[in-house]
Amino acid sequence: MGSKDESVATVGINSITQAIIGAAMKVHSQLGPGLLENAYKACVAHELRKSGFHVQTEVDLPLVYDGVQIELGYRIDLIVNDCVIVELKCVERFSSVHDAQIIHYLRLSKKHVGLLINFHVRHLKDGIKRFVEGPASD
Repeated sequence: MGSKDESVATVGINSITQAIIGAAMKVHSQLGPGLLENAYKACVAHELRKSGFHVQTEVDLPLVYDGVQIELGYRIDLIVNDCVIVELKCVERFSSVHDAQIIHYLRLSKKHVGLLINFHVRHLKDGIKRFVEGPASD
């Protein structure tokens, strides 16, 4: 079992991910499937900001290779409270490429928790995956 600080941090992360999922569900129930990713992104960010969360959108993510920062145009859809990465999709179904994308974003950004949310589903609960990389997995 982790330390008390790790437990408190995990509870905080869990509260944040629950709020993100709640906001996404609210947006999905209002708009339904079929819109472009940017519409859902803007609405989820709006819902989270209304609830008092700090939300960054389209966050640049450089790649550091051989000690050199390389700008490749990677952009994280949302970062909530500087600790949870959220990648939004509007696809028929998730593929291993989507999983790999969020795992790499977590590693490159040194964040530990990410959500992959697909709005192109009838019931949003069927389009949510949570990822944990590193210390937050305790």
